[in-house]
Amino acid sequence: MQIRVLGSAAGGGFPQWNCNCPRCRDARTDKLASEWRTQSSIAVSADHENWLLVNASPDIRAQILATPELQPARGSRDSAITAVVLMDSQIDHVTGLLMLRESAYPLPIYCSERVEEDLRTGFPILEILEHYCGTRVHNLALDGQSMESPGAPGVRFTPVPLTSKAPPYSPHRADPQPGDNLGLMLEDRQTGASAFYAPGLGEMEPHLHRWMASADVLLVDGTTWTDDEMQRTVDGRKTAREMGHLPQDGPGGMIEQLRRYPRGRRILIHINNTNPILDPDSQQRARLVEEGIEVSYDGMVIDL
Repeated sequence: MQIRVLGSAAGGGFPQWNCNCPRCRDARTDKLASEWRTQSSIAVSADHENWLLVNASPDIRAQILATPELQPARGSRDSAITAVVLMDSQIDHVTGLLMLRESAYPLPIYCSERVEEDLRTGFPILEILEHYCGTRVHNLALDGQSMESPGAPGVRFTPVPLTSKAPPYSPHRADPQPGDNLGLMLEDRQTGASAFYAPGLGEMEPHLHRWMASADVLLVDGTTWTDDEMQRTVDGRKTAREMGHLPQDGPGGMIEQLRRYPRGRRILIHINNTNPILDPDSQQRARLVEEGIEVSYDGMVIDL
């Protein structure tokens, strides 16, 4: 099984179009120009021919163009993306569906019932797509049941509920429930190799331990370095935890949590433009190197 990181940044990408924080300023110069990142999404395949897209970033067009494997050109209209799994209904994870509207067949979409409702009401992308390619929605079970998409043979995926709020436009915003945000256990059905993917991991809940302890790769939330980072750098109104993200540094932070899982690779994704780890020469990046924690980047290939 292979995982390709199509985008590794949080919402807004890096640099963010209207941000002048220290990292974004550096990204517009030679200092960090090579570190530009698009909004988070991955593609997964067991046969390197048929790919499961996990989250559809607003940057999906550029991500496909940067990944030749996703355009095999077997016909006048073609794509190696055979299905889409959505982990939440956030703008930075679903807006790319609109860019896939020229699909030659209705898009197979796997998501929770809560996410489907959001995408038919508060942000009705699914209804809009009915005027174009159409969709075939498959609801994900939240009881530990594994699934496979017929279009992506050999990849088994298991949704794992995470505690988080639905987006501001969701009718469920004030009533958080399982299914608003998911982690995903991805497994190679033939070899048993696995990865736990959770770009929106905001709280280390007890039920996550068995999934994370058994995974060969952890690809998890790397949004901010500190809890008050947004407030200090861009006058943000909320802390990382209030936004549903677990900061890396500090007591109970992601670094401390990941020390419990030394057996496999530990990789951060969904990195906010304010995060100092985007600078390879920063003290914070050096700290991650000491801890054996990697920082994902667009185009990163993870072979399992």
